[in-house]
Amino acid sequence: MRKRDNSYIGISFIILVFGIIFIPRIIDRLNNKDIVRDESRSGSVNYTENVSDLMYLEINGERKKVPNFAFTNQAGELITNDDYKGKVYVVEFFFTTCPTICPIMNYNLVEIQNTFNEFDNLGFASFTINPTYDTVEVLSDYANQYGITNQNWNLLTGDKEEIYNLANNGFNLYTAQEDSAAGGFEHSGNFALIDKEGYIRCRSDKFGNPLIYYKGAIDFKEKVDSDGEAEEISILKEDILKLLK
Repeated sequence: MRKRDNSYIGISFIILVFGIIFIPRIIDRLNNKDIVRDESRSGSVNYTENVSDLMYLEINGERKKVPNFAFTNQAGELITNDDYKGKVYVVEFFFTTCPTICPIMNYNLVEIQNTFNEFDNLGFASFTINPTYDTVEVLSDYANQYGITNQNWNLLTGDKEEIYNLANNGFNLYTAQEDSAAGGFEHSGNFALIDKEGYIRCRSDKFGNPLIYYKGAIDFKEKVDSDGEAEEISILKEDILKLLK
């Protein structure tokens, strides 16, 4: 009988310790609505219900907002930054004849498009850096080729100088015409994430510094590139969902 009593005492002690340590933590997570959904679903996007913890990009103490722009899309419509008000959207700079990173970038964006196809407040702004060649008709064909169906995804063309100024100064995403480069142009393979109010948002590193952009030129399906760098489409999806929610 004494051995059995000791067993009961031991079990009771373990339960008591578990309650002291873990139950307050669980209650705290519930109170803060910090329970992660869909953690076990294959292919789903994980997110928490917390208000977005994404950083604002600040310059001289002011939050960086997308500059005003006005360009023509693949349907021949004039699109401005005002058309994206109330929407979360991703920005890229590309060109249709790019033989290197642009196909990967746009297949990655299509992956994001298809993941969030139930949201009508998600958009994309793809600015061509070769507007002389990338006419409305060329961009329309490109959209069909890549399976672009999101009504808020605009492939934009217009004045070359204005586009380059928007890229290099508005977003600090490097863009240049370079005859020696593959396809005749150089550009960043990064994506910028914009919130519903037009501010650039991002994650922070372990020191609290903004990471600013997301790598767009690493294939989401391959997970890592030849240099061992990890894809960032997965975390971009998570952050998009934070802003959408």
